[in-house]
Amino acid sequence: MNLSIGIVGLPNVGKSTLFNALTKKSVPAENYPFCTIDPSVGIVPVPDERLWKLSELSKSKKTIPAVVEFVDIAGLVKGASEGEGLGNKFLSNIREVDAIAEVVRIFEDKDIIHVAGKLDPLSDIEVINLELILADLQTVTKRRANLGKEVKAGKKEAKFEDEVLEKVEKILADGKLAQSTSWTEEEKIILKSMHLLSMKPILYVLNTSEASENRKDILDQIPGPFVEIDPVFGAGLDTLITKSYEILNLITYFTTGEDETRGWTIEKDSTAPVAGQAIHTDFKDKFIRAEVIDTNDLLASGSYAKAREQGLLRTEGKEYIVKDGDVIEFKI
Repeated sequence: MNLSIGIVGLPNVGKSTLFNALTKKSVPAENYPFCTIDPSVGIVPVPDERLWKLSELSKSKKTIPAVVEFVDIAGLVKGASEGEGLGNKFLSNIREVDAIAEVVRIFEDKDIIHVAGKLDPLSDIEVINLELILADLQTVTKRRANLGKEVKAGKKEAKFEDEVLEKVEKILADGKLAQSTSWTEEEKIILKSMHLLSMKPILYVLNTSEASENRKDILDQIPGPFVEIDPVFGAGLDTLITKSYEILNLITYFTTGEDETRGWTIEKDSTAPVAGQAIHTDFKDKFIRAEVIDTNDLLASGSYAKAREQGLLRTEGKEYIVKDGDVIEFKI
């Protein structure tokens, strides 16, 4: 599964330092043949002690973790939605990722110039989010204009799309992210087709390289999920990776044996045949059944043989929803 999280932020907030710290943890790209790798992409292992315990149990020759993909995106400046700085490049790059890691500096350092001339983390968040909102507003306004003829002609699908876009247009015009309200599944389909920047999940990454006097006040006002990191010393990186994985709505299942123990990345609520596609595309169509056991049950029993004796190994069919931590053997 090739989902990615883009590292964004204003200049001089620690984006490159963070990306470099993450890529030092990168896994060999050859283990992930479906990933397109370039210098701005890091394939980073998801910390998971279950993987290593399973590998030890199976005495595996190879151990391959589940991964999350981070993309280093050009720095943003105020006015990006109007093409300022590398605005167009920034916006096109962020449109291609599935979630946003918004890096915000919350430490003072007289040797590191702040683009706004003073440190104000909450203002920085507002600047970045406003650029996302303004870019989306342009996208929505343009689409509504193009829909005009079809709406006047009374086409039902066009009318529904326009109603959804009118709703999101009002939210954006109020300076709010499109994700700030709830949407029906039908509305989400329309919004997904628009590739709106402000619909993407956001994880606020607070660069705390040094203690900040008003840290608690800042944390209380962060408008969404956040993690604190110190990329220079590597503090908080594992939490960042895990949280990034979570906001992408991903879970891990495992396969284990003497040759290899491996974590496989899938979207939450995937059925067994869909989950099998992570291993090979044929697994979906050729799926017959799956033998499934929870990682903790397998580790507690000590072996597959004992787990089977204890009735812990289950046979599941096509409708089974794979859970995080399942150990699966697919039958095709």
